[in-house]
Amino acid sequence: MTTSPKAERLLSLDVFRGMTVAGMLLVNNPGTWSAIYPPLEHAAWHGWTPTDLIFPFFLFIVGITTELSLRVRRARGDDDGAILRQIIRRGALIFLFGFLLSGFPFFTWPPALEGATFVERVVHRVEHWRVMGVLQRIGVAYLLAGLLTWRTTVKQQLAILTTLLLGYWGLMTLVPVPDTGVPGRFVLDQPDQLLSAWFDRLILGTDHLWVGGKTWDPEGLLSTLPAVGTVICGTFAGKWIGQQQRALTERLAGVFAVGALAMMVGLMWHWAFPINKSIWTSSYVVFTAGIGAVSLATCMWIIDVQQIRRWSWPFAIYGTNPMLAFLGSGLMARGISSLWTWDVGNGTRMSAQGFVFQSFYASWLPPREASLAYAVSFVALWFGILWVAFKRGFVLKV
Repeated sequence: MTTSPKAERLLSLDVFRGMTVAGMLLVNNPGTWSAIYPPLEHAAWHGWTPTDLIFPFFLFIVGITTELSLRVRRARGDDDGAILRQIIRRGALIFLFGFLLSGFPFFTWPPALEGATFVERVVHRVEHWRVMGVLQRIGVAYLLAGLLTWRTTVKQQLAILTTLLLGYWGLMTLVPVPDTGVPGRFVLDQPDQLLSAWFDRLILGTDHLWVGGKTWDPEGLLSTLPAVGTVICGTFAGKWIGQQQRALTERLAGVFAVGALAMMVGLMWHWAFPINKSIWTSSYVVFTAGIGAVSLATCMWIIDVQQIRRWSWPFAIYGTNPMLAFLGSGLMARGISSLWTWDVGNGTRMSAQGFVFQSFYASWLPPREASLAYAVSFVALWFGILWVAFKRGFVLKV
């Protein structure tokens, strides 16, 4: 009589995911966007900062946990149909949550459209509803990566990843952009002149793009293809980490080695196709997957090998409920910065976020320190909310 081996639970995976989510909240919620420390800002265009690592780290861990989860499901006897339905359902729900968050509160709020009726505000909001976004990209990348790796071999998956990255490189640098006739390699420093921007304008229209770009979207359609490659890189890491017949130290050594190699390849590719988050270049995929692998291996060594865990529990709380953290914080941030306002005199209205920042932070701290202190407080507040949810056993799953 044989028994299946006990499923391995690596705390480092939750901690790594939690650090990523907490970092996302930190950089998304400064006290003021006009006073931010450079490491907490995105690179202006080419290049990278620590902030530019957060999104690909999340997609990387999505790939890892998805691979480990599907392995468990197959081991317990789930058929291919059930697994396929789960992939489609999760991808669709993640996209839907992000799409609804982009539209919240589903009407255009003051001071825009002064004097307009509520119906006119709703119509205006629908006409300018951003289609893509962070969660939407996660949903699409998860869905496509899941379908591409569902019943394919490792060799086939390597071929798929290579085709995605080389194909995207070719599209973005060699193909003439239809409305200008100029190949992308000559305009890589002009966001609105690239093939990805033209494609987003063609399919989505300028009214449904990121308001900060207006003519291009950093989470657009074409640039989501290489993001699928980031998830596939995570599935490769998940396959290796899930080999419980190997010692954990051997597995993390392999993750370290491959991660370091990927970092080097990404930096070399940068010479021809610059590392760039906003268009998710192929060099960016390889480079950030490498840093993600090295960072995860470091967490594994500290937490699961050396058993140094006391510091990690706040991040583990974040890592067990990432969807609640992202959706809840996004709704709160939009509510207190845009919807919840009051008249402060002289015909001026101030948001709740602005009032709190000015009253409790900017009134006694220098601008950058005040902005950072507000962001840290926001992260701490959401840790408290997630801790209560954890104690009550509530996890928002999709």
